[in-house]
Amino acid sequence: MPNTRKVLLMTILTSLITSILVAGLIVGFFRVDILNKFGKIPPSIIREIVKVETDQKIIEELEKIKNLSSRDSSRDPREEKIINLVKKTGGSVVNVIASKDLPVFEQSFVNPFEGTPNADFFKQFFPGFQVPQSRQKGTEKQQVSAGTGFIVSSDGLILTNKHVVSLDDVEYTVLNNKGEKFPAKVLARDPVQDLAIIKIEKNNLTSLVLGDSEKLEVGQTIIAIGNALGEFENSVSVGVISGLKRNISASGGGVTESLENIIQTDAAINQGNSGGPLLNLDGEVIGINAATVIGAQNIGFAIPINNAKKDIASVKVTGKISYPFLGVRYTILNKENSAKNNLSVEYGAWIRGNSSTEPAVTPGSPAEKAGLKENDIILEFDGIKITEENPLNKLVGKKSVGDTINLKVLKGGKEVTVKVILKERKN
Repeated sequence: MPNTRKVLLMTILTSLITSILVAGLIVGFFRVDILNKFGKIPPSIIREIVKVETDQKIIEELEKIKNLSSRDSSRDPREEKIINLVKKTGGSVVNVIASKDLPVFEQSFVNPFEGTPNADFFKQFFPGFQVPQSRQKGTEKQQVSAGTGFIVSSDGLILTNKHVVSLDDVEYTVLNNKGEKFPAKVLARDPVQDLAIIKIEKNNLTSLVLGDSEKLEVGQTIIAIGNALGEFENSVSVGVISGLKRNISASGGGVTESLENIIQTDAAINQGNSGGPLLNLDGEVIGINAATVIGAQNIGFAIPINNAKKDIASVKVTGKISYPFLGVRYTILNKENSAKNNLSVEYGAWIRGNSSTEPAVTPGSPAEKAGLKENDIILEFDGIKITEENPLNKLVGKKSVGDTINLKVLKGGKEVTVKVILKERKN
């Protein structure tokens, strides 16, 4: 027992001495480090230096954390630009709603035998027998279609698609993103393009800036805004221009139209987006959303804004859209269809009709008066060669009613020049 106590005391003593020695070494190293760093500087100054250095390191670390946090929370510059653009332009995009009085029906239950010669007989066997029957209970104004438009002048002119306002026996209402409603009047429908201009009685409105659709490039980022599905107003989708100068046939509002030289995009364009703006990243309108492909994904089409500028100017001056008219149906020639039909040229507008109801040359038209016939090929329009890039309707659209045009025409294998005076096209 005494030996055990001695061993325990020796162990405690050894541990204590070891702790003192280690502590001394640490203090010694610390003192050596301090002396090496500060030399013979007085202790009071050393304390201040150590404090300043420590504070500075804390500040530097806090600054690093702040910068890291700032970088993590900041938006991508492109994303920020899109957000600001939508905020800036959204108020100029409106919903265009068509509504009309429609009958309201209610369901009631009646005895089917009432009023018949055998009514009493059947009542004996089928007491209380009744069947449901619908009957009209007045009328109620209901929405029948919806689309989109955007403000193009501060006094209330709004550009949209023709198929959005194609009905005559309805009332049109414009709804902005503030929830304000305004009665709208259809001023003009373009007889050729899927465009229309309506007006609301409101001044000091913010109109969108119209860009230049001739400067577009495939791959360019664009933004579409519209009343998607006629239900989700001011829906925004972002994409790129997938193609230019596309030609398609589109149906809407009970009308089927051929759309030529239009913009293809992968930005989501749904029913209800029709008539809304297609914007570039400068917030300029470069197209009017017009069509989508049912059953496909990410294929939408927009009419170039340059096609609408003349309509807007015409309505501002005359109150209507005056469109020049030549009066021929045609096929644009290229290398493939020229070879297929054994034609001598690979460009031009080959005058052709579809049926007896759609003749190649419209009776009474400027083309008929100029002597144009089916199978003639119009090679040049006022000195400009007619190609897939410069189709005849595009060249006609750049002129005005009453303009005199020189046409170079291939008739019976011979080139001749004829003059035509463009008339106003009727709906």
